[in-house]
Amino acid sequence: MSSTTPTNPQEVSDEVMATESKTVNQTLAQIRSFAAGGVGGVCAVVVGHPFDLVKVRMQTAQKGVYSGAMDVVRKTVAREGLARGLYAGVSAPLVGVTPMFAVSFWGYDLGKTIVSSLSEVPVKHGTPQYSIGQISAAGFFSAIPMTLITAPFERVKVLLQIQGQNPPPPGQKPKYSGGVDVVRQLYKEGGIRSVFRGSAMTLARDGPGSAAYFAAYEYIKRRLTPKDAEGNVTGELSLPAVLTAGGAAGIAMWIPVFPVDTIKSRLQSAEGRPTIGGTIRSIYGNGGIKAFFPGFGPALARAVPANAATFLGVEVAHKLMNKFF
Repeated sequence: MSSTTPTNPQEVSDEVMATESKTVNQTLAQIRSFAAGGVGGVCAVVVGHPFDLVKVRMQTAQKGVYSGAMDVVRKTVAREGLARGLYAGVSAPLVGVTPMFAVSFWGYDLGKTIVSSLSEVPVKHGTPQYSIGQISAAGFFSAIPMTLITAPFERVKVLLQIQGQNPPPPGQKPKYSGGVDVVRQLYKEGGIRSVFRGSAMTLARDGPGSAAYFAAYEYIKRRLTPKDAEGNVTGELSLPAVLTAGGAAGIAMWIPVFPVDTIKSRLQSAEGRPTIGGTIRSIYGNGGIKAFFPGFGPALARAVPANAATFLGVEVAHKLMNKFF
């Protein structure tokens, strides 16, 4: 004859409350990550757009149009003016970057939640101690939902950026009057498929790029954060350390995926209906392996200040939200 122990109603109530509290905390954390990512994205655009414009124009221009990054800057400023030239196409990333970065950091937080459910993550001093491998997996996951926003906005941004380097004859208006007009014309020409052209290459770039991005940030952040005798984090990261880790994360993101970004830029800016294979062959035929790296210097130059600003914005936003909410 088996005996059973009566269940204590108070224990059941406490367990339900603990589960509900955990769910609420996770939801709140994801909302904060979403908001902080948006703040960080705006900071990234304001600081990094001129560098990005130089990179895209070098990637998409015909051979011999520019002798280098500074030549792009000189010709752009002479032709279009300082602010108008270096911030050409900024409307698309400014409008798109808030949801794009917000979704990225939300996806990263959600990725860490998924990682926690699939593998063990020790907690020390109230802080989960994710391994670099776990951080990389969460970072890769963040690129999946982000691509739905990134691909069309980058298509618009690239077309607006390269439009300035081929100005129309005097008295003739440019093809596109702004971001909304780009989307309207693309949809008219080829439907939703045209608007989302380059999505596969965007994910091919942002998947491994985001994995390296978040892993490098977390690794350097941990190296610079105060720890106890056992190596567990005990204090907060200083702002100079945030800038250092953010800048390094940007470099780590670009180094392995830059050729993919070149293919994406060419694919999104080409006339007609280009294919990935045809675009790769065309780039290689115009200069071999070296042709996949135009604008590499400006991209790395942008990566440091833009991503330092991104993570600074994210960390400051988190601090303010934790303080007031």
